[in-house]
Order: sequence, then structure tokens, then C-alpha cells
Amino acid sequence: MSDAAPGKSPLTRLPDGTVKQVGPLTGTRVWTVPGRANRPIELPHEDPRVLGKGEATRLCAFCQDRYLDTTPEKARLVGDDYSELRRVPASRLFDTVAEFRRFGNLFEIVSAEYWREDHGFRQPASIVAWANEYLDDPAGREHIERLAAVRAAASGVPQSVEEAALDLVGGSHDVVVARRHVVDGAKTAAELVSSGKLTPREHAEYFAFTVRALDEIAKSQPHAAYVAVFQNWLLPAGASFEHLHKQLVAIDEHGPQVDHELRLLSSDHRLYQHAIADLAVDKGLVVAANDHAVAFAGVGHRYPAFEVYSRSTANLPQEHSPAELRGMSDLVHALHAATGVHVPTNEEWHYRPPGAPWPMPWRIVLKWRISNPAGFEGGTKIYVNTIDPWQLRDRAIAELTRLRLEGGIAGGLRIGDECRPEDALLRYAD
Repeated sequence: MSDAAPGKSPLTRLPDGTVKQVGPLTGTRVWTVPGRANRPIELPHEDPRVLGKGEATRLCAFCQDRYLDTTPEKARLVGDDYSELRRVPASRLFDTVAEFRRFGNLFEIVSAEYWREDHGFRQPASIVAWANEYLDDPAGREHIERLAAVRAAASGVPQSVEEAALDLVGGSHDVVVARRHVVDGAKTAAELVSSGKLTPREHAEYFAFTVRALDEIAKSQPHAAYVAVFQNWLLPAGASFEHLHKQLVAIDEHGPQVDHELRLLSSDHRLYQHAIADLAVDKGLVVAANDHAVAFAGVGHRYPAFEVYSRSTANLPQEHSPAELRGMSDLVHALHAATGVHVPTNEEWHYRPPGAPWPMPWRIVLKWRISNPAGFEGGTKIYVNTIDPWQLRDRAIAELTRLRLEGGIAGGLRIGDECRPEDALLRYAD
């Protein structure tokens, strides 16, 4: 059973046009009042200034001319074939241009100290050896000393260079960063590269690289119950930099939302089919699909949200085949492209925790952070969402259709009424 009241639809339109929603998996209550959906959703860029010579590749700490501003690199993808290089030494960082990079977050949500002090975790010999090798390189030692000083200034707790090196290479909170801050040849700082500005191939490599990172973190941190994967785009959505990146954070619990869904699943293993997919079909909320994934306009979210569900029998992202990964990537990429560059968004990955007793599908929720909950929401716990699911679907379908004509999204996508009944059949519990 879902969180909607028995016998009552979680999505209703009242005679005056007000739409009331209840999140099937969360119980969140959301209202959309008429007349507010057509407002512009893109935020004007605060820094549309003309870029100076060479500035486009050094706008922030994630840019390609500032590799030494981030922690030791765990992996990078290079070249037209996206070859993967591992553990590039500090002295070799600028020998190649990374299309995508993976490194530890300098200021972790869950720190290496947390795993060491609260769980007794000790780094394996391979990580100790890498830390020592990094320090043996004079450029690497200088790199670690500088990062250690930054962390000590922020925390007030100094570390030896050896301790800092071990924590910086062996942490369980990673960042995956794309090469470009702005488009190639950009004239102004406003010409940002969001997920939708990548080509479908670029996005697929970014996506698969993130899945491999998820698998590695899960295997390397034995005390982790879950690895949270998310992408914050633009400051209102929680991003520190206007540079495209995903984050992966190992945590020692599932989190209350996953625990809640597992309780719902105990009485209905096909919860997501019944509460989400069937509802979307019944209410006309299917946005797009391909052979491996389907996207719905979400019901009961605080912000306008798309839900992209894998149609694979696999539950974990790393268990998906290359074709299934590409299907998920292409659909997520298309929705980012339809959203636009200057719309703040959160991309959240949800999947079955390893060892969980019930099957759960891999799904990705893409939220438009275009409003701020305020006193009304705080006092009532009823959230005002300016775009209802039907309006969201219509907006997306119009943009996806335009992008397909222009060749801006992957082929093989069925949009709106082109979707087939079987596109909404989830197979995670088969």
C-alpha cells in the first residue's frame, strides 16, 4: 500500500482548478493553485560578464587549469574513447585533459575520521601504499601540504601530512566532475554547461563513470549501508560551484525514506508499479520512454519533479547492462536538456540498498528548485508547487519534441502519446 488514503486518489483537481497531491511514497501534501504555472522558471545569471583570455578554464576549483585545487585524483576519462586513467600523480595531472574526473571531496559530509573513530575502520594496504607514493613525489607532497593547511584552517584541527594524505585518498565521499565550466568558445560566464548541454555520448560516459564510482565506494567501505548519489545544479539547489558535478557519499544507514519504503514494500512487493507507474498511466503522466527506462511527471513533490524508472530486472545501478545504463542515461539527459541550463535542479538516485529484504527499482528523481518553502509550508506542512504534474508533462513533451527535431537528444525516445502500454511495466520484482 502507498501513503495515499485508501480509496482516495493521490492526485485530484478541484472545481476551481486547484490541484491537490499526496506523495504515494512519502505522504507529502502539495497544492497547486491556478494561474501560477506559466511564470518563467529560469533564473538570470548573476555574472554575465565577458570572459578574459584563458579565464574559461579557471573559473572555479573544478576547472581544468586548477587540478591541484582538488584532492588527489582517483580516476579520469581522457580522449575521444574516454580511456580511464587511475591515480594520476600530481606531477602528471596536466599531461592529459580529463573529460571527467573523480576525486575525494575536500570537505566531506561523512569524513574519513568518522569511519575510523566510530567504526574502527582502517585503510587497506593498497590505499596506504598510494598515499605513500603520492607523498614520495615532491609535487604530490606539496599538493597534500597545501590541502592539509586549507582543511586545518577550516576545522581548527591540524593533521600531519601523512595523516592528511591517507584521509584525502581514502575517503568515502567522492566528486565526479565534467571538463567544461562553460561551453567551448564561451564569450561570457553565463554560458554554463549543464547536464543537458552534454552530448548524449558525453552524458552516457559521465553516467557510467558515476556508476563505477558507486560500485567502488560500496566495496571499499565495509561499514557503509548505502551510498547516496546526487547532483546539485546551481546555487539555489545547493551547489557550491556552477560547474557540473555529481557527489557520492557513503553512509552507515539507509536513511528514513528508504526505511519507510521498505516497510511499504513488506506488504506489496510491486509497490512502485501500483503506486507510481499505474497512477501515471491512469492520470496521463507518462512523459517519455525508451526500451530500458520510463519517465513520469511525479506526484506529491515539493518541487516540480520527473521520476525516471529503470525497467530492468536489476535493482542496483552497477548490476545494469551497458544497454540498460545507456537507456537510463539517455532519458535523464533528455529531461535535463528539456529543463534548460539556468533552472536550479537536484538529481537524486534511489535504489535498493545491498542486503535489503525486498526488491526496489533504480529510479532517478529530477527536481526543479524554482520556489522556496516559506511560512505557509512551515506552519501547515502543505507545500505550494507552482506547476502541477499535468502542466509539467506538457512542458516537457513540447521541449523534448523540439529537441528531437534539432538532434539535441538521443534517438530511440518515445515522447508523450508515442509511449506504449508496456513502457510503464516495471520489472524490478520479476
